[in-house]
Amino acid sequence: MDKTTFEQLYRELLPGFYRLAQGMLRNAADAQDAVQQAALKAWQAANGIKLGGERAYMTRIVINECRNIQRHRMRVIPVEEFREEPYIPKDRELRRAIDGLPERLRLPLLLKYMEGYSEKEAAAALGITLPALKGRLLRARRQLAKELKEEVEWI
Repeated sequence: MDKTTFEQLYRELLPGFYRLAQGMLRNAADAQDAVQQAALKAWQAANGIKLGGERAYMTRIVINECRNIQRHRMRVIPVEEFREEPYIPKDRELRRAIDGLPERLRLPLLLKYMEGYSEKEAAAALGITLPALKGRLLRARRQLAKELKEEVEWI
């Protein structure tokens, strides 16, 4: 892949990568770091990217960089934690419910419904099978429905 093609593709995918990173890390600065590191690693591996699988391959790099940052966080004791405004959506209850999902359920949900990935692309990006992705999406939707139903009953 030549430099121009890579830059064009990355610019096109950048907003989605940033939203994904912010959805995983819940911190704007860490999300920017993850996306920048992912861009560097993707460029270094640009010749090995298969045509047609660029989006999934690059998404996988972003996810891995987010996990690296999460691992680093576990070794650091923060002086003060800042909770930044979440990434999506505008409805507070839904946002809180999505944030409350475990990462293995939250990531498929973000990729499929918030970033518009096909199920095949999302499965490839997460490194899981298509049936596994569908199962995680089903469990995520059920957990969200249960959480949101309980919220409504308390009002």
